[in-house]
Amino acid sequence: MSADNNGKLKLAFNEKGETISPKLQDGVKNFLIDIDGTICDDIPNEEPERMATCLPYPDALKIINKWYDEGHIITFFTSRTEEHRPVTEEWLRRHTFRYHAILFGKPRGGNYHWIDNHIVKATRFKGKFTDLVVETHEIEVFRD
Repeated sequence: MSADNNGKLKLAFNEKGETISPKLQDGVKNFLIDIDGTICDDIPNEEPERMATCLPYPDALKIINKWYDEGHIITFFTSRTEEHRPVTEEWLRRHTFRYHAILFGKPRGGNYHWIDNHIVKATRFKGKFTDLVVETHEIEVFRD
């Protein structure tokens, strides 16, 4: 087994006993967190000079680092492009965000509809990071 996710992956098997993609250990969450408009002001790719000087949202820094310390996987998933990697990584370091990875090139425009063979939980950011709470909402699903 690889050392991905700091050893937090465990083997998984389908109904035929064949190995499938590994899963995280129970209780560990895989957070994919946007940057612009979520942990700092919304800065478009067309104005990269602003990326170096914006300030993080203090509640985002506190909660994300708390989740990291609790053993969850933190991956930033951003519409920034690879050319923005140096300024983004320096900004995250300077502001002491703890994380495991950054994925660049998320499609722009919002209205995301994530389809995956793994469970996906979506949380829309509405201006303040807090601990997550469980609520029930209507969702769209594939019909059997």
